[in-house]
Amino acid sequence: MTDPQTPLGLAVIGTGFGCITHVPAFRDAGFDVRVLIGRDRERTAARAKRFDIPHAATSLSEAMELTQIDAVTVATPPHTHADLVIEAVGHGLHVVCEKPFAADLSQARTMLDAADRAGVVHQVGTEFRYATPQALLAREVAAGSIGTPKLGTFLLHLPMFAADGAEAPDWWTDGASGGGWLGAQGTHMIDQIRYTLGEFDTVSAGLPVVADRGQTAEDSFTVHFRTVTGVDGVLQSTVGAWGPLMMTTRVAGTAGTLWFEGQTLRHADASGERDVPVPDDLVSPAPVPPPFDLFSTTYDWLHASGIDRAPYTRLADTFRRRILGEPIGAHEPRPATFADGVAGQAVMDAIRLSATEGRSVRVTNPT
Repeated sequence: MTDPQTPLGLAVIGTGFGCITHVPAFRDAGFDVRVLIGRDRERTAARAKRFDIPHAATSLSEAMELTQIDAVTVATPPHTHADLVIEAVGHGLHVVCEKPFAADLSQARTMLDAADRAGVVHQVGTEFRYATPQALLAREVAAGSIGTPKLGTFLLHLPMFAADGAEAPDWWTDGASGGGWLGAQGTHMIDQIRYTLGEFDTVSAGLPVVADRGQTAEDSFTVHFRTVTGVDGVLQSTVGAWGPLMMTTRVAGTAGTLWFEGQTLRHADASGERDVPVPDDLVSPAPVPPPFDLFSTTYDWLHASGIDRAPYTRLADTFRRRILGEPIGAHEPRPATFADGVAGQAVMDAIRLSATEGRSVRVTNPT
């Protein structure tokens, strides 16, 4: 039985985002980061030393010989997730796995089944469920502040890869390796919609490449969706188009509308417009930018502001409390488990099928 007075031992698998976000966030949440695991021994050892992590390893089996581990986080390229997760849960380790969760729905189900059979705590790295504006939006919708939701608009245009010289990891531009903007950003937006508005029913999608440099993975996506609760919506994002940053999150219902203005949630109804006050339990600390020398590609700079750390710390704290058997309050954001990873993957598969065949596709029931 886990001693609640002893910090849980954590292995972080992945020396990129794992070091940029997972290491500080899980430490903030009370974990003892005991070992860093990466493919390159020299790089992994250097990163471990940089972040005061006692041990470095190139495999989970080696890590387990070096130190006591209770849990792992998987922050590696998507095509490696399944093998690492199945290995970890096979050792009885609790797991947080980054998104995109899996290669396809079949693989996602296999990962969920393995974790459930092992009886471990499992979560997916959809940290923005815990970001103040998104958590507040979900709470307001659930409280009925706009009546019955009917219309959703979710847009993000970020010109990160419009320039010819923009660099991304090799796997990110390779569709076969799970790369592309749908997996990187679409998974967050899909999770936000599922958590706030309910499960997807149908999708009609396109996956264009706007800044075409010969890659096999999309840099943009457009999805017209309908939820099982009857919400009609549009989901669009690109990192390949020139122009200023554009972000729109807006949900309209039978009694009002909610939308983001920066980090502020606004509400409008027949009585006028107002800011929605942030309750104390959803207030987050200011972003803490990670050390810039950790960034080696344009893709890394997506995390330069440090906006991931505070919501990821909340995610990690929820993970820790679930391992210890502590209750999660009804008012708190519900953690995304591997079951959510499966449900999100069903939406991803439907989007890809729709884009390939040029037709509307019904989302497979993930259960």
